[in-house]
Amino acid sequence: MYKRIFFHSLLSGILAALACIIYYRIYFFATEADFSKVLNTFSMTGYSIIICLIAGFIYWAIVKWIKRRGEIVFNFLFSILSFAAVIIPISVSLPLDIQFPELFPGLAVPMVFFPVIAWYTVQPLFIRATAK
Repeated sequence: MYKRIFFHSLLSGILAALACIIYYRIYFFATEADFSKVLNTFSMTGYSIIICLIAGFIYWAIVKWIKRRGEIVFNFLFSILSFAAVIIPISVSLPLDIQFPELFPGLAVPMVFFPVIAWYTVQPLFIRATAK
């Protein structure tokens, strides 16, 4: 069980990091706003993987504590916390030398949801086969 949750978390983090990098490149080519001083490839990758690994630990704890409905409780909490985390990129203060600071939330807010989307996307690969 521990190995399955770890690989689920790791694969979700890698998928979320890949989505962040692709979205960052598309956003840069669409707006030509460079936020590499605030948000770079390494930070996007690190945040995505760390968030998914922490989510995996919380998932393990909730499923162990609440046996039958643990997965439902975790999914609800993960979604709610992702919506609540939208305030982070909106409230961050950018350095004064960055051009177009008003475009930063358009870049960072969707990235907040990539870990939870990746978690739910990869989840069917790690569901245990049920007895027929």
